[in-house]
This record gives sequence, C-alpha cells and structure tokens, in this order.
Amino acid sequence: MGMETEDNLGDDMDRNTLERTIVNINRTSAREGKMEPGAAAGGSEVTDKHYVPMKKAEHGTPRLTETELKAEIAEIARLSGVIHEKLDEFVVGNKALIDLVLMALLNEGHILIEGTPGTAKTTIAKTMALITGCTFNRIQGAIDIQPADMLGVRIYDPQKKEFILRKGPVFTNILLADEINRINPKSQGAFIEAMSERQVTLDGITLPLPSPFFVIATQNPHEFEGTFPLIEVQRDRFMFSIRSDYLNADDELEVIRRAQAGHLDWDAYSQTISPLLSPTKILHYVHIVKQITIEEPVLQYIRDLIIATRTHADIELGGSSRASLALLSGGKAMAAMNNRTYVIPDDIKQIATDALAHRIILSHDAEIEGRTKGQVLDEILTTVEVL
Repeated sequence: MGMETEDNLGDDMDRNTLERTIVNINRTSAREGKMEPGAAAGGSEVTDKHYVPMKKAEHGTPRLTETELKAEIAEIARLSGVIHEKLDEFVVGNKALIDLVLMALLNEGHILIEGTPGTAKTTIAKTMALITGCTFNRIQGAIDIQPADMLGVRIYDPQKKEFILRKGPVFTNILLADEINRINPKSQGAFIEAMSERQVTLDGITLPLPSPFFVIATQNPHEFEGTFPLIEVQRDRFMFSIRSDYLNADDELEVIRRAQAGHLDWDAYSQTISPLLSPTKILHYVHIVKQITIEEPVLQYIRDLIIATRTHADIELGGSSRASLALLSGGKAMAAMNNRTYVIPDDIKQIATDALAHRIILSHDAEIEGRTKGQVLDEILTTVEVL
C-alpha cells in the first residue's frame, strides 16, 4: 500500500527521504515507549493520540437451559436453511462449500478453497458478507505483494504532527485472500499472525482486528508458475479445506440457462440481499455452538482418528492438536445446522476429510504408489470405530 503525497511536504525533502525519516522516527518512538499500540475497528486512519483500544468480543452468554439451547439451535438451523435458499438463487451447486463456510463462520475459523477459477468462490464470499452484515475486503495474491499491502502502514502526518495508521484490507470481518499461494513467503508469514491471533504487528506495535475475523483463501492447485506452496504452519491455521471442482453436466446447463435468462447479474442480485445477521449476532451464535453436548465416546472417536493419522504407514505427517479442535468445533457446528443440541459420530465423519486433508503429508512411498490423501483418510474412517 503506497503512501499518499502530502501538499506541504516541502521542496527540500523528496518522497523517499521523508518515508525513511518517518520509519526511523516510528521505530525509535516504539522502542522508547512513546506510542500506544492499537487501531480502531473502522475508518481509514487512526492517530496514536486519540487511539482507543478495541474491546475484545464478549462471549459472556450464560449457560443455557436445555429448552433455551434448543430454541437457539433451532434458529441457527433455520438461518442456515434461509442462507442456502438465498445463495441458490444465484449460485449453482456448491452446497458442501457453503456448509463449510457456515461452519467455519460459527467457529471464527478460516477456510482454504482449492479449485480452478470460475467456480463461484468470490461470489460466495461476497454474498456471505452481505447476508451476515459483515464488512468485506479482498486481497489479490501477487508475487510482489508486501506485508504493508495487506496489514497497513503507519505514516507521519506533518499537518496533524502525529502518526496515522493507514489500515490495510486485513482490517475487516470477512477477508477473501484470492490466490494466496501467489503471495511471497515473507508476506505469507506476516499473514499468519492475523489468522491465528486476530491481530497484526506493525513496527513492533500490536493492533487488534475486528471481530469476528474470518478468512476465505483460494488457490489454484493446477498452476505452479509464480506460486509459493503454503508452509505447513500456515495450512494448519485453516479450520477446513475443500476442493472446489467443476460443476456436473446438469448444473453447468443450469448456469447457461440462467445467464441466457439474465439471472446472473450480480448487481441486481446483490440489491435483493438483506442482512440476516450482524457481527454481534454471529459472536452470540459462536458462543451458543460451544454449548452443544458432545459425549465421551465421540471425544474418544476424535482422538482415535487423529492418532490414526499419526501412525498410518502411508502418512509421514499426521494431524496436529488443531486438527482435533477443528473436528470438535466443526462437529458442534454441524450438529447445530442439523438442529441438534448434541454431536453424533456421523457429524465428525462428514467433516473429517475437510478438516484433515490439508494437514497431513503422505509418505514418499505412498505418493510413488499413486495413493491420495482422500483414499488414505477414507481408509482411516472405515477402520476407526466409535467405542
């Protein structure tokens, strides 16, 4: 993100000299403790002088009674159905992807979508932002993108005589990181903190992100030129991953028919979308989902699945503890969307591949034999039983 030229910079100081001076002043002030960290939730700039730290989302909803919980879960299931119906008006197919987006949103998780261009990934992300009443930004991956292009930069305003934060697109509720594997490793590393800690660090100063914060990242698995494979620590930050494939023949024909009838006009469709939720309501439902019951045998089933990925002969790197938590949280969200206050083993089975595939690495011998992650995970799901 470039810096805006000020009218009164002076003839005796060029742009580059000013920027170097600002950076040096900024770093010196930070070391000396003269600047308070932080950033506001909205707006394009924040001054250190008037900065008020963003309050973290309060998840103080008390433990509900069974009757209250059933009512809340029924509302989550109803909203899930309504969201699907609204998306079906414009998006053809992709039901599994929409379900995963909803489950991740109910857990403040992130989702990685691997698929070819033109499979409605961006449309789904923008529609979800409108339906949920959340702010939305997009980062287009490129080899020359820098951390400041995503996170923002602090510059000195000579008129106000104070430092101003020019916020990057990461300061939003729903962030689409398109072609994330085109972002160079240095900038990918800066992005990890945002995904994991819901905060960013600029010149040693920590700035909280809006809440909820939800990343939808995409990458084309068939394109390798000018790309950088995601490092394992970053892939592990994604709650789910899913392969977005081409539509089948019937769905492809439906797209063509809708285009012919003029029903694929995004501007017209977006005008029909009214928010069904709000950031505050989403955070409320995040806490509600945590209260869903999951019995000990299902907890042990999650454990056994994860251990199986670590001991399977065809897997070199198995699932981490984040994988266990993804199955736990995802299972609860799946139960809620199916109007249940308890998790069943089928909930875990249904999301297991999407929660584990991007976290495991097959052994060299397995790859030589042509084994796929899907085949190995299907084998685990077939052999591991609920006690």
